[in-house]
Amino acid sequence: MPPMTQPPPARLLPLLLLLLAAAGDAAADATAPPTGEALLEQAKTTVQDIATDELAALLEREPTTAVVDIRTPREAWQAGGSIDAPRHLDMPRGWLELQIETAVPDRDTPVVVYCGTNLRSPLAAATLQRMGYTRVFNYAEGFSAWRDAGLPVTSQDPAPQSMLYRLPMQVAEGVWSAIGATAPPTYENAGHNNNLSFIVTADGVVVINAGDNYLLARALHEEIKQITDQPVKYVVLENGQGHAMLGANYWREQGATIIAHADAAAEIEAHGAEILDRMRQGRRDKGSFTQVVMPDETFEDEKILTLGGQRIEIRHLGPAHSPGDISVWLPDQRLVIAGDLAFHQRLLPVFDDTDTAGWIETWDAFEALGADIVIPGHGEPTDMAEVTKYTKDYLVDMRTQIGALIDAGGGLTDAYAVDQSAYRHLDTFDELARRNAGRIFREMEFDF
Repeated sequence: MPPMTQPPPARLLPLLLLLLAAAGDAAADATAPPTGEALLEQAKTTVQDIATDELAALLEREPTTAVVDIRTPREAWQAGGSIDAPRHLDMPRGWLELQIETAVPDRDTPVVVYCGTNLRSPLAAATLQRMGYTRVFNYAEGFSAWRDAGLPVTSQDPAPQSMLYRLPMQVAEGVWSAIGATAPPTYENAGHNNNLSFIVTADGVVVINAGDNYLLARALHEEIKQITDQPVKYVVLENGQGHAMLGANYWREQGATIIAHADAAAEIEAHGAEILDRMRQGRRDKGSFTQVVMPDETFEDEKILTLGGQRIEIRHLGPAHSPGDISVWLPDQRLVIAGDLAFHQRLLPVFDDTDTAGWIETWDAFEALGADIVIPGHGEPTDMAEVTKYTKDYLVDMRTQIGALIDAGGGLTDAYAVDQSAYRHLDTFDELARRNAGRIFREMEFDF
């Protein structure tokens, strides 16, 4: 039978209690969660800082570098803007992990992260390193140093007083356009990533594109009221996509007649609820009051409006970017509001239902209009030569390369590697280039 354990002598109890307390404190220290300050200091030891002159040199040498501003839009606006880089991304810290892979899919792309005070950017840079990005830099000096060095900056929000990304600009006599962001639709730009144009006549206003949501449509109307007392009589939908049609219920409340091509109306009927749901997820409170409504009038080839002595020709020139694409031709001004038939400052998107061969054929009818001024679906007003270079010529180039690849027995994986370097400077290139190549390959593979 084992001997009974004897209690320690009374004189040793205080010492034992002291040792047990110290051991407990040490164990607690070993398992205590790190503080925010500790995480920040740890991140600073793992990320590579880049100085102002080094960042300027990097952008000169590699203009495709992704420069990521992780401040909130309000912070950037209050500070006087953001770094004007060829590939600048507005990505608040809370959205970084969820958005960066879409915006920068190639993890070998140089990525520079910055904020205002070097408190969040080291943490963000460390996160990107953990996500597998191989060339991550922390711009520790921050936006103020860049601005104070006299280097180029741009406003985070060109129209901070409005939900519109930009306020309307006059393009020609009686023709205005609120130019949207060339980035994808986001909460920050309120879905205003396409051009919202309007024509002012002596007898009323014609709006082209209803807008991404009810509140955005209302914001556009407020600006129209600053320009004219004439009511909005017609709203023309350039296609059935969300940013063209979801604001239509606001305009109907104002008494406007909604016009669309029959194919666009079919898209709205088939997919409107799904498009609305996606918009609400992205725009959250900014999507309030938005409902899907069907157009009041549809047409097949052409619809002519004569308003206040102005001839407005709404034309479906043929298959192109999406079902029901239309352009609005103003012969008196020799101006075309092209819609998504024409692109130039952002890479055009190819969808599953895009007819790239038909788009090239349709281009001949579009070019035959002889427009001096082109307001594209996205980006600044320009001319026919510019949109031809980045629309028709891009499509011809891609179909030529992929056709040769198919002839040589290449597959879908090979298509992703076709040379699109001539278009790398365009906005949305990283989001769309590989996707476009894959979709064009699938469109073409059964033609050979």
